[in-house]
Amino acid sequence: MEKAPRDRDFDGRARNARPRDGLGRPLPYGERGVERQPEGVLRTPAETLAEAQRLLDAGMPFHAHEVFEDAWKSGPDTERELWRGLAQLAVGLTHAARGNTTGGARLLRRGADRIADFPDPYAIDVAGLTAWARDLAAGLSGPVDAASRAPRLTL
Repeated sequence: MEKAPRDRDFDGRARNARPRDGLGRPLPYGERGVERQPEGVLRTPAETLAEAQRLLDAGMPFHAHEVFEDAWKSGPDTERELWRGLAQLAVGLTHAARGNTTGGARLLRRGADRIADFPDPYAIDVAGLTAWARDLAAGLSGPVDAASRAPRLTL
């Protein structure tokens, strides 16, 4: 039996080319999806926070996670855990919106724990975000509306 060829990106790396919905779920080939975030974009911390907030407010936490992922991969080592924790909060909200309450709660708590000791860098509301994440995680019982449950990132 012959396998179908894998989707590849421009550099030849395996990359799923299926369109995705606003929560990052794959759609069938040929359907119209939501434009994906470009990868590897270098942004200032302020640009990262503004773009991620725009996406969160639009109910697209999966896409916000990709923005945070760029910051965590390209930023200074001393900030890696901050951006990684923010990405986990966005993925936690993604899972909560998809109805995965167990995974969503776990990621929300993990992200909150990861950012908790940072002293509000770049005016990020660390205390507010950790409280938001823990409250959301504790109250998950079914799918949530990502846009209406999106946090404010900055003070």
